[in-house]
Amino acid sequence: MLGVCRRYIKDIHLSEDVMITGFVKIFSNLKNFSFQGSFEGWIRRIITNECISFLRSEKQLFYTEETYYSEEIHDEINQQFSVEEIQKLIDSLPDGYRVVFNLYVIEGYKHSEIAQMLGISEGTSKSQLSHARKLLKKQITLLNN
Repeated sequence: MLGVCRRYIKDIHLSEDVMITGFVKIFSNLKNFSFQGSFEGWIRRIITNECISFLRSEKQLFYTEETYYSEEIHDEINQQFSVEEIQKLIDSLPDGYRVVFNLYVIEGYKHSEIAQMLGISEGTSKSQLSHARKLLKKQITLLNN
């Protein structure tokens, strides 16, 4: 779960603190787990929500409402870069972009779910994802040259 926290919070010490807070929440709410889905998914969702709450409390999430432009990052990235290199590129994104990118691409949430979790519109979620992908593509292009 520390890996989940690190995707959202750059500072390792803060990531650890948020993870611990998340586990306290998990243990105090074990009785609420309904066994309808996977236990790991339930834990991951609590940890993810805790990371988002932390970023909100630190006022590190900023969203802009812009038009969504679909742009894909090519699959070749996985062949050209190690997981660590890709994670560093993702970590370099502005916080708002990084959070939406992680939720959509890494965690597999839908834009409607992301919008609800973050208190933003679906359009903003799509826009943030588009901008994150553009920035990543630009960084990858620079690294390849």
